[in-house]
Amino acid sequence: MATSLQMTPQVEQIHGQIHDIFRALANGFQKLDKIKDSNRQSNQLEELTAKMRECKGLIKEFDREIKDEDGRNPPEVNKQLNDEKQSMIKELNSYVALRKTYMSTLGNKKLELFDTGAGSSQPMTEENVQLASEMSNQELINAGTKTMDETDQAIERSKQVVHQTIEVGTQTATTLKGQTEQMGRIVNELDSIQFSIKKASQLVKEIGRKVATDKCIMLFLFLIVCGVIAIIVVKIVNPHNKDIRDIPGLAPPVPTRRLLYVRTG
Repeated sequence: MATSLQMTPQVEQIHGQIHDIFRALANGFQKLDKIKDSNRQSNQLEELTAKMRECKGLIKEFDREIKDEDGRNPPEVNKQLNDEKQSMIKELNSYVALRKTYMSTLGNKKLELFDTGAGSSQPMTEENVQLASEMSNQELINAGTKTMDETDQAIERSKQVVHQTIEVGTQTATTLKGQTEQMGRIVNELDSIQFSIKKASQLVKEIGRKVATDKCIMLFLFLIVCGVIAIIVVKIVNPHNKDIRDIPGLAPPVPTRRLLYVRTG
């Protein structure tokens, strides 16, 4: 089929990978018939399920590529590519039906082909998975297109979440940068305040020492003045006291004078 279709190298590579997986699925189901142990059959089914998931992703990628090339290809080429895509979807659904048959035989309901998302553990219901033999060609096309559209929408939502996360991270980085600069300014101001407090403390200590020295001098002068006043008072009260020396510059006390008078008649 690949030789009769006009494809770009990218589309042709995806097409080849899909058919490689189809061959691997056919061989895998043939081996599954020869396995008798139920545990080994379950493991083989898990491997085949993983290949089906990979094939589903490649078909979606194939669909996106041919849609991108839709405007550059002739109408008949686009029709051939769409028919090939529908054929691959139908073939994949036939393997899905075959897998379901083996699952029913093994009683294993834990394996699933089309996850609702990465890491999902909810199995598909009967309404979401139909046997290929019960679906028409158009139903297969519509089901495959619907699944691809839902996946594309999920991818777009994921892109929006990533974009919003990047914006929030940018705003947070800007805020942190501003806060860091503000903290730097606060640290510088605190250093200046600490330096000013040290200088003020030294100045207060110097003033205290000067005040203490001035108080001592004033007290000493006060004691001298009090002593001089006491000596002056003692000299005035008891001028004949020889134990107290005369104060330089102070006149000695005036001696007592007696008045003589003549008593008449």
